[in-house]
Amino acid sequence: MGSMRSIWKGSIAFGLVNVPVKVCSATEDHDIKFHQVHAKDGGRIKYNRVCTECGNIVQYADIDKAYDSADGIRVVLTDDDFGKLPAAEKHEIQVLQFVPTEQIDPILFEKSYFLEPDSSSPRAYVLLATALEVSDRTALVYFTLRQRTRLAAMRSRDGVLVIQTLLWPDEVRVAEFPSLDDVEKPKAKELAMAQTLVDSMAEDFDPTEFTDEYQTQLRTLIDEAISSGGKKVFPTTPVDKGGEDAEVVDLVAALQRSVAAAEQKAAPAKKKSARTARKKDAPKPTSSERKRA
Repeated sequence: MGSMRSIWKGSIAFGLVNVPVKVCSATEDHDIKFHQVHAKDGGRIKYNRVCTECGNIVQYADIDKAYDSADGIRVVLTDDDFGKLPAAEKHEIQVLQFVPTEQIDPILFEKSYFLEPDSSSPRAYVLLATALEVSDRTALVYFTLRQRTRLAAMRSRDGVLVIQTLLWPDEVRVAEFPSLDDVEKPKAKELAMAQTLVDSMAEDFDPTEFTDEYQTQLRTLIDEAISSGGKKVFPTTPVDKGGEDAEVVDLVAALQRSVAAAEQKAAPAKKKSARTARKKDAPKPTSSERKRA
């Protein structure tokens, strides 16, 4: 837990009790990341933030958010506009109620966060975690993250408090499939056979028994390609470590290309002027040399 980077510090508030905590992301993506390149030479494909109205590249500081209505009206909102919206205290996790855990449909679960105790005496933290575990209930809380207040479920997982943000009910689509209408119910014999099959494959869930075969084989494919080399393997261009903006890097590269092109154009002219200079500086032939010529 100590090595995890916290997103923010705050406290859980229920009744008159405040429990200081740090919020840390509980999950991470292990998928191999790809980016788009030019197939011919392996060069990275860059994307500029180009305005469709003026055609200029726009800096992040000049970008606002906008909403397009169904009837074609676009409304631009600034950070000041968003700041006026009602939101829970950013660094307070407000407990609303405690509900039976089985009543929360798993389809509502979104992203998970660990809550690390942030106090010299985490007794209140341990008390809350233990109470949730013993009661088999989950706390519904308001949780504000990235300027958005969400409903979330807080529960105890092996003595550690976990928050899972929840989708709002209207964010879950209604499953309406006409093909399921008027379907005959399974016969008792069919259901018994299906149940027998289920029982024959029944196991306790252990996620460590399963591996991501796709990612494993993908890593093997990449390693083999690197070791064998060939037309698909390119040396990568060192990434600028100075933190320069993409436009600055592009500008420097463009200037370098311009200088190189100018030097190439200037080279023939220099050679020509050098030859002319040599002719001017060469000693004039004497009269006897002209006669011999």
